[in-house]
Amino acid sequence: MRNSNLTRYSLQYSIHPPSKFIKTHLDQLLPSWSAPVSSVLIVIQPCELALVDRTVETEIHKFQLRQKVTELGDKIVTQLQQDGYFADLFDPRTGLPMFSVSGQLRLDDVAVIRSTLGYSVLNRGGCRTIEHPIWGSAVYPSILVTSACSTSLERVVKLHLDKLECA
Repeated sequence: MRNSNLTRYSLQYSIHPPSKFIKTHLDQLLPSWSAPVSSVLIVIQPCELALVDRTVETEIHKFQLRQKVTELGDKIVTQLQQDGYFADLFDPRTGLPMFSVSGQLRLDDVAVIRSTLGYSVLNRGGCRTIEHPIWGSAVYPSILVTSACSTSLERVVKLHLDKLECA
């Protein structure tokens, strides 16, 4: 793990080089990109309850956590794009990019986190979820990719997390 931080904003993030899957299938994930992915941001948010069962309560929590990561991701992606990089947040619900043209493939955030961080995966009712070493299955994962180097991505992430924590 290159960088791992638990913030007061209640999330864990880490920055990594792209997985073999992302490098190999970039043209099917993000067909409009003309630059390779240099860095991957993994964001894991804790939840009050395990997200393995599909209930009204878990769907409400997923919606709220998706909103939080989408707001943060929008700020990070916008800043990186203004800095001249390609960047996109994959929708945790669909596996499709939120800002770029969608390709033929969806990104499986659980598979990326399992291969990158080595976390266990739970399979239940056709749904796979991360088994976090501290938070268990009460987590909501998401993935952001960029052509920016890890140092540039880290700077932008810290900038926007600091703003959230001061709010």
